[in-house]
Amino acid sequence: MTTTKKNLRPLLLDVAVPLASYYLLKEAFGMSTFAALAWSSVVPAVRTVWSAVRERTVNGLAGLILVVNLVSLVLSFVSGDPRLMLAKDGAVSSTVGIGILVSVALGRPMMTAAFKPLMVKGDEAREAAWQRLMAASPAFRRGERAFSLVWGVALLAECVARVVGAYTVPVDTMVWLGSVLMVATMAVAFVLSGGLAVEPMKRMLAAEVEAARVAAARAEVAVAPEAERNSSLAGSTQQ
Repeated sequence: MTTTKKNLRPLLLDVAVPLASYYLLKEAFGMSTFAALAWSSVVPAVRTVWSAVRERTVNGLAGLILVVNLVSLVLSFVSGDPRLMLAKDGAVSSTVGIGILVSVALGRPMMTAAFKPLMVKGDEAREAAWQRLMAASPAFRRGERAFSLVWGVALLAECVARVVGAYTVPVDTMVWLGSVLMVATMAVAFVLSGGLAVEPMKRMLAAEVEAARVAAARAEVAVAPEAERNSSLAGSTQQ
C-alpha cells in the first residue's frame, strides 16, 4: 500500500491538484480562465523544483521537463492566451518525447533510469546480470531501446492531440480532457512498453540470474573434491 501511494503521488500532484484548483479558482473565486490556469500550474512547477533541490541531482529526463515547464510557463504569462496555456502542455510532451528519441539515437536511452531500478530491485545478483546482458545480449539492448522508443512516440502523439484540442475544443472542456489524454497516453505506453520491453527483459534477467546461480553451484561442487584431496594429501604427509 505504501509503494502504491508513493507511485500515485506524482500523478495526484501533477493532475488532480491543478485540475481541482483550476475549477475552484475559476468558479468559486471568479478568476479569469487564464489566471486560473496560471495559478493552477504553480503546484506542479514548485514540486518539480523542490524535488531537484532536495535530491541535489537532476537526471536528464527530470531536467528536460523542468526547463520546458519553466520556459512554457513564462511564455504563457507573456501571451495572456489561455489556449496557448493549454497547448504548452503539448509542447512539454513533444520536447520530452523528442529528447527521449534523441537519447535512443545516441545509444543512451533516457528512460532506462526510470525502469532499471524496478527491474534490478537493488539486488546485487540482478544488477550483475543486467550488466552482463547489456554487454553480451543484443536482444536485451533492443528491449532497452524499445522501452524508450514507445514512450517517446507516445508523448509525441499526446502533443499532437493536446495542441489540436487546445485550439478546437472549448477551453473548459480541454482542461479536463487534457488530463484524460495524459492518463490515456501513460496507460497505453505502460501496456506497450511492458509487452515489447519489460516482460521480455524480465525473463532474460531471471534466466541470467539463474544461470549464474547454477554456474556458481557447479563451481562449488567442482572445488569440493579438490579440497578433499588436498586435505587427504596433507594428512598423509603429516603421518
